[in-house]
Amino acid sequence: MKDKGHHVVIHTESNTRIEQLGKIRTAAKTIWSKETSKYFKKLLTEQRIDLIECENTFPLISPSIYYVANEMGVPVIQNIRNYRLLCPNALFFREGRVCEDCMGKFVPWPGVKNKCYKESLAGSATIAAMLTTHRALGTWRDKVDMYVALTEFARDKLIQGGIPSDRIAVKPNFVPDPGEGSGEGDYVLYVGRLSPEKGIDTLLAAWKLLKNPIRLKIAGDGPLTELALQAAETNPNIEYVGSKSIEEVYDVMGEARLLVFPSVWYEGLPRTIIEAYAKGTPVVASKLGAMESIVRDGVTGSYFEPGNASDLAMKLDALLSDEEKLRRMRTNARKEFENKYTAERHYDLLMNIYDRVLTHYPKKLKKSQ
Repeated sequence: MKDKGHHVVIHTESNTRIEQLGKIRTAAKTIWSKETSKYFKKLLTEQRIDLIECENTFPLISPSIYYVANEMGVPVIQNIRNYRLLCPNALFFREGRVCEDCMGKFVPWPGVKNKCYKESLAGSATIAAMLTTHRALGTWRDKVDMYVALTEFARDKLIQGGIPSDRIAVKPNFVPDPGEGSGEGDYVLYVGRLSPEKGIDTLLAAWKLLKNPIRLKIAGDGPLTELALQAAETNPNIEYVGSKSIEEVYDVMGEARLLVFPSVWYEGLPRTIIEAYAKGTPVVASKLGAMESIVRDGVTGSYFEPGNASDLAMKLDALLSDEEKLRRMRTNARKEFENKYTAERHYDLLMNIYDRVLTHYPKKLKKSQ
């Protein structure tokens, strides 16, 4: 935005303040922050602000920002990066599986019962209280002028959760163009956090089932790092390369035949997949959630059944044995990046959303002027 000549005022809060505030004060701020209200009332009084775009109000900023903006006649856009408005832990994922137990419930009590937020009863209760309070007040329905989802899948979930469909736009993230790779490396790549929701166990199991073994490089770390190390020790076709800088990731990604994305939760918009497209690398992903929105089966990659190692192995064997199809997919993946995920495309989509909001709410804009 600044590069395009726009005046941007940035307000951030750090979660490091939570320790200073203590649990009780943090819980209160999660529901309503007087500090945020005071700051933004002063800001909107002193400066010409056309609209407010919120990334995340949880936990310290709180939805109080919406009320101040409404009072001052400034439209509000809320970006949706996870499923916090519908699920206390924001993931729709619990005990190793997709969970929508709180979907559609006015009070998300299952999330409290199951301690879904960081396995904390108090933390889960705080989020449930915040969600319930603002549902009762009509905050999500009346005080946000436009929600921006990352994928059509996320948009559908918001509609299912009660957000008006005409108030939800879709705008994916972008990544800087790293340049196209060659795909000439004789290996398949996994990049990401090594944790249960990422489907690491499915990935490792699939490498025991391949009919035509190929090298798997695993880049990243996390709670399942030891599992990856053990697999590398017992299977000569698995190599754990550890954490890499973004430049190193781009290099290894561009040479990979395929990227595997075996996640077993819905995801938001996996940056790794967009980066793979930017390098021209096709993606084999779980047919689930956001992945189903952004991987085009047979065009930019392939799907497999989530958590099914046999299906993953079968899809990999089929793709890796078809060089002509892989070449087409590389071309298509790069085109997908150029058409949807560049900085320029992102800016155009963003401006269209701003225009929609400001045109639709001329009275609010007039007040702010």
